[in-house]
Amino acid sequence: MSGLRVFLVGATGTIGRATARALVRHGHDVTCFVRRGRGAHPALAGTTVREGDVTDPVSIVRDGIRVDRFDAVLSCLASRTGAPRDAWAIDHQAHLHLLAAAKAAVVPHFVLLSAICVQKPKLEFQRAKLAFEAALIASGLAYSIVRPTAYFKSLSGQVARVKAGKPFLVFGDGTLTACKPISDDDLAEYLVGCLTDPARRNRVLPIGGPGPAATPREQGAELCRLAGREPRFRSVPVALFDVIIAALATLGTVIPPLRDKAEFARTGRYYATESMLVWDEAHQRYDADATPSFGHDTLADHHAKLLRGEIADDRGEHAVF
Repeated sequence: MSGLRVFLVGATGTIGRATARALVRHGHDVTCFVRRGRGAHPALAGTTVREGDVTDPVSIVRDGIRVDRFDAVLSCLASRTGAPRDAWAIDHQAHLHLLAAAKAAVVPHFVLLSAICVQKPKLEFQRAKLAFEAALIASGLAYSIVRPTAYFKSLSGQVARVKAGKPFLVFGDGTLTACKPISDDDLAEYLVGCLTDPARRNRVLPIGGPGPAATPREQGAELCRLAGREPRFRSVPVALFDVIIAALATLGTVIPPLRDKAEFARTGRYYATESMLVWDEAHQRYDADATPSFGHDTLADHHAKLLRGEIADDRGEHAVF
């Protein structure tokens, strides 16, 4: 099957742009619904761009879907910061508006980009994502919920540091966590494949990139090798997060903006201590073997391109360091 009509939201983020390119490459008819003033992005060439407000249910219908027929909604939309208010407004409420509009327009399939970290929810943005996942599953629409592991951009914050001869920073001894990072382009291919693969319908789909899972220490050693440096590491104690979180939470009772900073610190602690792999509830452990692999791009290839200046650092809100 080809030539589906797809309503794409979240198209101006790095994954959204890759997904728009993949949809066009596969011959689909793509309508991108973007924030006002963001419709001129060159990555959206070959698509129809409509501007509006995804947080406004009226705008989604009036400015986005209109009276057109679509075969699927594909959402790469996510809160930009992960702050509680932003998460519930975008990851949950805006998606509920989008789901209602899809049902009213009799769109049969909804593909959602979620995150693998929701399987062990400790943060508000995870709870917001899970709440919408539940609503989508109960909606009666066919769904494909994609939960990717770590992104390349989340793991590229130390390229310049290592290139300059500084040690690679790790939490603890650098072996507390592991992941199978996936590139934007490979993830986009997987998302687009959900439109036509019956095996990916009405399923929650964890997905990682190619190759074995790697710890931060292994990632750092490879980056040092690529940069022509001897591997050097500096340990950051996880307990430092606990001190910061406690201080910000206390101050947040009298200075409200510090509440979000406390949540950001909790997010940092989460990623410092939890692997981005499938969680085995029965055995209470992360399972690299149970985490599917997909694609061809490797983190080492990405780091090599950054070191050579062939691509730009486009981490946005996704930096760990």
